[in-house]
Parts: sequence; structure tokens; C-alpha cells
Amino acid sequence: MTSQRKGVRRAVARLAAACLLAAGLVGTTRAAAETPPPGEGPTVVPVQTTGPADKRFNLVFMGDGYTAAEMPAFRADLERHLNTLWSIEPFASYRSYVNVWAVEVPSAESGVDCDPGLGAPARDTALDMGFWGGCDPDSVQRLLTVDSRKAAALADLVPGTSRANRQIVALAHSSTYGGAGGSYATASGGNALSSLITPHEIGHSLGGLQDEYDYYARGVPGEAYEGPEPSSVHHTLLTEEQMREQRAKWWRWLGEPSESGGVIGRHEGGMYSTKGVWRPSRHSLMKTLGYAFDQVEREVMVRAISAKVNLVQDHTPDAAPIGADRTVWVDTLHPVGGALAVTWKLDGRTLDTGGARTLDLRRLRLSPGTHTLTATVTDPTHFVRDPAVRASAALTRTVSWTVDPALTTVRAPGAPGFTGHTPTGAPVGARSVVHADTTHAVDGTPAVRWRLDGRPVSPYGRNDRDLDLRSLEIAPGTHTLTARLAGTDEELSWTVDARPATAAYELSEPLRTVRRPGRPVEYVYDGAFTMRLTARDDQEGAVVSQFRVDGDGWYTYYGWPTDAGAPFLFSPGGTVVDGLVYGKLGRSRAVPWDDASPDYGTHTVEYRTVDAAGNVGRTRSFLVTLVER
Repeated sequence: MTSQRKGVRRAVARLAAACLLAAGLVGTTRAAAETPPPGEGPTVVPVQTTGPADKRFNLVFMGDGYTAAEMPAFRADLERHLNTLWSIEPFASYRSYVNVWAVEVPSAESGVDCDPGLGAPARDTALDMGFWGGCDPDSVQRLLTVDSRKAAALADLVPGTSRANRQIVALAHSSTYGGAGGSYATASGGNALSSLITPHEIGHSLGGLQDEYDYYARGVPGEAYEGPEPSSVHHTLLTEEQMREQRAKWWRWLGEPSESGGVIGRHEGGMYSTKGVWRPSRHSLMKTLGYAFDQVEREVMVRAISAKVNLVQDHTPDAAPIGADRTVWVDTLHPVGGALAVTWKLDGRTLDTGGARTLDLRRLRLSPGTHTLTATVTDPTHFVRDPAVRASAALTRTVSWTVDPALTTVRAPGAPGFTGHTPTGAPVGARSVVHADTTHAVDGTPAVRWRLDGRPVSPYGRNDRDLDLRSLEIAPGTHTLTARLAGTDEELSWTVDARPATAAYELSEPLRTVRRPGRPVEYVYDGAFTMRLTARDDQEGAVVSQFRVDGDGWYTYYGWPTDAGAPFLFSPGGTVVDGLVYGKLGRSRAVPWDDASPDYGTHTVEYRTVDAAGNVGRTRSFLVTLVER
């Protein structure tokens, strides 16, 4: 839910009048397992570190309404939110671009303002978070606001971060559904759906995505849209034919199976209107929590995340001409989902370098006179189809040098070593990219030699800094990957988790169970039934379970909206909870005015897991037959 257009007049007044945190407020860094003593100031805790803060996109989480004694609850809520975030693309593929920080600041009282209603007492909390847009009777209950200046002051305690390279996410100590997106993202910490609120609100705050809701107030259909062509990249007034003719909006994705289910096309409703405006997919994370970003939204988010970093992390100095008696190098970022591409050109001519990050100029035998050398780093991700997005500074960076063979390069001594690498403290997935960066010398960069279970393996092309484990087709099980720096004793080691987590289901008692050879087991019901999904993994770390019905989009399992510990409830027409509909068997239904006709007959329910290493488990299924009473 965006914080714009939601009547937060009182909230704005509160935020404008709020005082900054006391002058001289000092943040410290402590181990995540420790709890700040009562009365102690904010504590900065690094949760995930992938590189220097000034070279990464930094997610800064902070909690409000958690007392000192409740700080373990904040950490548990944060962990659950992150586990879900890393299971969603493009965060899964670009996790290595992101540092995560927690700013722990105990509140004097537990809970937040106006929770769950306007008559609830105000609480004395660190960030003055509150539902109803900050206790505004003209707002809506689920709009959860934060004192922006206090949040910014806490985020400023994280060294190396600034407004340009960070995203603040404030979690309220509450089990009430709510959140907001704008300059800062907010979400309730303990609601069954809350870990899905966070990526939705980050979609607003970071990506500028709009709500695809066809309502403003829960349970009340929105009016027809009467405005001009929306500036939103995922809303339009155009027909599919007009999109293709004008090469506008999501024309490149039309007809594709949507990542969130169905086919990308033209689906009516969005921006709080039921009619007169169209969105790409029937449902997506910006419309219905539980589904993924569709391709149109995902492309926006790839650009937004990448725009917070520089694909080129370091390179041979380029401020002055360099000699041709040396090597030249670039260090890049390393997406988990696939290596970046590097293209070298000399005087405009592409060189055959096989994607190497280092170029030995001595082998080129340059003629006298100056030459222009460039290295262009590009993200080749298939998540992006728009050439303008691909060519933007977010996904393409070029470094240029003037090379003069008349110059002599000064040699400087230095010991070779690793300078950065994929974290070794947790298993890596069998479909991820592992990287190892090294020091550089003018006479050559030391090679990285990779081994899997002691057997030499080769990276694709001549880029020995990245190893795409997908290319190795690793057998199921646990393996050891090593990277050794040639000519030295330095070695890195990772555990490769090539065995996805397994899922199991538990259903309420059916009328009967049917087992036929060669078919999934079938359960027959004449009404509502429940499904509980559980997961087991042989590695540490949380596992996210997902399911889908009749080939629709994968849906994150979270229990039930009113109780995370309760199983998911399927029913012929769905169940209305706080103005939204959950669990309709067959064709999904999101709001009460959607088609509620029961889909009698046989349906296929598939389920799978996404483990902490990013492995996607094998899809399994069962059948459910719904009969009339």
C-alpha cells in the first residue's frame, strides 16, 4: 500500500512536528545474539555483509514497539521477513548486492499506536509507529506509518550508508495486518502475512511500483478509472494491439506465461479502480500477497536494485595514460543468479577475451601512438528485455583508458591474496554463482583454481573469478568446493548444498481417498478442507514452502491470514478475511466481488520448497476432487 493517496493528513502533521533523536545519540555494533540492556541507546547489528556499505545496496531494518526484553522477538520477526525476501525474485538472484543491517532500539512500551483500532491507547515507542496512518480517523486501519525523521536518524548510525544507497524498513511489534510504502517501507512484524508485506512495500519504496488493487477501502469496489494514460509502467489504457504498435508498456512480455500465474496480457483493474485501467497479470505481488512479482514488475525491480550499486567495483586507475607493458583489470559485482559479462575493446575493436576480468596488454603488441582501451561490464540477465534498461547505468558500466606504449609502468611489490568472495559461513546452492576476487599486479593477476570434491572444475570462458555451479550439474548431496590462488597456499572453501529441502502435506479428513497406478493420490471433498505444508532440510536455515493450484502461480505458504500456525483453508467459494478472499479452490478469487462460482471437479495441487541456499525443491502433487453435496 502506498502512503500517497491515503489521507494521512494527521500523520503528515505528526511527522513534521516530530523531534529529531537527541543530539549526541551514539550507535554501537554488537553481536546479534546480545540484547541491549534497558535504557541503552540504539545498537547497529550487521545481519548480512556482502561488501563495503558504500559499494552495496543497504537494507536497514529497525523495530518499533519492541522493549529491551522483546528484542529477541524483533530478531525472529526480521529473520522471517528476510527468509521470505530471499525466496522472491529478483532479490534471490541479487542478494549478493545487498547488505542487511538491524538497528535495535528498545521502546519503553510494547506495541504501537492505534493497534488495532483508533480507540487503542498510544504507546511510548522509539519511532512513533501507528496504524490508521498515524491514528488518522480519515485514513485506513492497515496504513502503518513511522516518524520519518527518527527513522532516518537511526539509519544514519549505520556507517557508509546514505539516502542514496539504502532502503529503510520499519517493523512494528504487532500481529495486525499493515504496512506502507513511500520514502520508507513499513510492515507489521508478526502478522501471518507480514513477511510478504515487506517485499510488496519495498516494491513501492524502491521500485516505484503501484498498487494493483481494484479497491481503496477493503470490501468496497473502486470506482472506474477516468484519468489519462498512467505513468505507472504496469498500468495502461492501451489495448494489446496498441501496445505492440506503439511498442509501449509491457509489449515485449505479452503472451508470456506470467511468473505469478496465467498469461501476461491485459487484466482489468488496478490503482484502486475496478474498471477502465489494466495491469499485466491476473495477480502478482503488487495485487495479492503470496504471489511473485510478474516479469514486468521484476524488470523494474532489477533496475532499481542495480541502480543502487556500481557493477564495476574497482579497476586499474584510469586518470592518466598507462603503458602497454602491463595488465589491466576490472573487478565486478557477482550476482548469485548469473555472472556479469565483460567486453574489452581496443580502438573500438572487440577483443577475444572470453569474459576475462584481466587483459595483458603485452600480448597485443600495440603500435606506437596512443590507443583507447575500454572494458564494458553488462548484466545479461534474462529478467530484462528493454534495451534502454539494459543500456542504463544500472546494468551497463564502461571504464576507459588511454594506452601509450611509450610509457614504462613502475612495478610495485605486493603479495597475492584474496580480496573478496562469496561468504563461506553458510552453504551455497547448487544453482548459484560463487566468486573469489584477488589482488592485482601490473605483471599479471594470479589465477583462481577451482575444485569440487577435490576434482578440478573450470569456469565458463576465461573468467576464473566466477563459477556458475549450474554448469557443473552437481549430483544431489553435500559437496565441498574450493578456490585456490595459483602459486600460493591461500584457499577458500564452501559447502555446496545440492540436496533441496523436502516438503510434506497434511490434509483434513476427506470423504474418500483414491489411489490409481501412475496418478497422484486423489482426495474427495464436498466442502472446505485444510492443508498444512511442512518442510525438512539436512542443512541449517529456514525453508519457504510454496503451492499452486491447477498450474496457476506459485503461492507462498504462510499458514492462515489470522493465524500463522493454522493450516491453509480451501473452500468452494473462498473465505473472506478483512475484506479479502483466501483459499478459493480452482480459479482464484481475491475480493468479494470476484466470481465466487465453485469449481467442482478435480484439481491438481502442487507443492515445493525453497531452502536457505536457494535450492528449489522437486515439485510434487496430489489431486483434490470437489463434489456437490
